[in-house]
Amino acid sequence: MQAQQRNIDVISNNLANVNTTGFKRSRADFQDLLYQNLRAAGAATSQAGTAVPVGIQLGHGVRNVSVSKLFTQGDYVQTGNELDLAIEGQGFFQITLPDGQTAYTRDGTFKLDNTGQMVTSDGYVLQPGITLPQDAMAVAIEPSGIISVKQPGTAALAQLGQLQVADFINPAGLTAIGRNLYTESEASGAAVAGNPNENGFGAIQQGFLEMSNVNMVEEMVQMIASQRAYELNSKSIQTSDSMLGTIGSLKR
Repeated sequence: MQAQQRNIDVISNNLANVNTTGFKRSRADFQDLLYQNLRAAGAATSQAGTAVPVGIQLGHGVRNVSVSKLFTQGDYVQTGNELDLAIEGQGFFQITLPDGQTAYTRDGTFKLDNTGQMVTSDGYVLQPGITLPQDAMAVAIEPSGIISVKQPGTAALAQLGQLQVADFINPAGLTAIGRNLYTESEASGAAVAGNPNENGFGAIQQGFLEMSNVNMVEEMVQMIASQRAYELNSKSIQTSDSMLGTIGSLKR
């Protein structure tokens, strides 16, 4: 029952973030527990060499061993906002936290602060730092991450900088810290940074956002199955208690 409750908690969090930009759904993984061996398979049944073909093993339940993040691609939504970015493929945007630590995100809803720097909705600075000039009339970001701006009096775009993304050998090992951010861990491996649309990194799509990869129908089906499993487990406890009560009430 405890394992099924945890599974429902994971599913509930997925459903709560169905509209969260760049959110990646989680999945609870389970293992069966130790078995009580009442009769070993292959045990001898006679001196003639006959043996038990199938033994008797009683399982002792289930346990939750992990809650994995599934980094499958979410759907794209076109916003038309020139600072909204999506990564088509592998990679994460790099963000500088207030304590100087680097965090990673798939949420590309960037904005400008009072100095013209590209920042997240919480004001965390995008790495490498990109500062737009005050007179910038338009911003163009190529799939390769090259950022250019159009300024008054010039017909050509002026190249401003190069956006980079990072990836990990095991993204599922990243530590989620909330606010659509992840930090690296020993399980994820070290971050490998590079230019978008090169060496396996995804391409940048300007004017798009990657939405959550949560499938509502799939999550609801799993929630119903978990709820039924929880109810059946509670019924088995009630049945066992009733049987023990019957045994206790027997009279000689």
